[in-house]
Amino acid sequence: MTRDLPLKLLRRLFGLLLSLFVLLCLTFVIGRLMPSDPVGAIVGELADPQAYAAMRAKMGLDLPIPQQFWVYLINLLHGDLGTAVLTGNSVVSDLAAAFPATLELATLAIILSVVVGVPLGLLAALYRDTLLDQIARVIALLGHSLPVFWFGIVGLIVFYAGLQWVDGPGRIDVFYEGIVEPRTGAILIDSLLAGEHEIFWNALSHLILPACILAYASMAYIVRMTRSFTLEQLGQDYIIAARAKGLRLPAVVWGHILPNIAVQLVTILAISYGHLLEGAVLVEIVFSWPGIGQYMTNALMIGDMNAILACTLLIGLIFMILNLLADAAYLALDPRTREAR
Repeated sequence: MTRDLPLKLLRRLFGLLLSLFVLLCLTFVIGRLMPSDPVGAIVGELADPQAYAAMRAKMGLDLPIPQQFWVYLINLLHGDLGTAVLTGNSVVSDLAAAFPATLELATLAIILSVVVGVPLGLLAALYRDTLLDQIARVIALLGHSLPVFWFGIVGLIVFYAGLQWVDGPGRIDVFYEGIVEPRTGAILIDSLLAGEHEIFWNALSHLILPACILAYASMAYIVRMTRSFTLEQLGQDYIIAARAKGLRLPAVVWGHILPNIAVQLVTILAISYGHLLEGAVLVEIVFSWPGIGQYMTNALMIGDMNAILACTLLIGLIFMILNLLADAAYLALDPRTREAR
């Protein structure tokens, strides 16, 4: 690696932290200017004016907005994200309970989208203008065009209510709740660690349909980009030379095309994973999935700014980490970045 690599990473980290801070500032100001009334959500619309004013002062909403923001930053540096209006719990504990469900859903979705999307994009490019290519392009077009909540509703009607291949909304059947100790927060992993295989299969039956629905839009994007990257490489001189030397198509794909599109694919996959984590709102609502998307939606409904700000920070932090990982992978996969300047 080049000697100035740590400096490059520090600059990149500083830029991402600055972006996260700007995002926090904008969200805080917009939240304070919203016409919602979090105080009324706590004390009720018919509360005594003195009780209303006392609660407003307790929440710090009687202070000027710059002072409110300063107090929030000080608390944030101490790990205090405030109390959620909706649940009455600390926002940190709420996020710790909700985020693993979204992480589990998005992780299975990105695995499915990569396993299907990358090979399909490669085959569509290698067999350009054939029936396979046309099918792949139609799949990608539908994934970009049709709303994910519509797919979710249709999926429930067909595969749950009709064919009964999968279980319905929720993360697990009610009579299984509370049996498995939440060690990691991921019900599939926790049930396996506890040796509860029946609960594992029940949880997987609940998870597979929303994961497939969520994966479809991401898979459509991955198919389209993989096809585009591969077509670009197929027109390069080194591919023509390799084919002229008698190399078979699988050898060309594994030895030449994939290594050269790996950097682009890593970037695409990192972006897709981030969008899955923050874009699972509609899927979580349709499937009653107790994740961060549903939690943030409920917080928006009542103007719970502590919860909204915490979710915004969490999503921004996720994108920051994924961007850093993508940069690190770029440095590892692209030899040109390791040349001394």
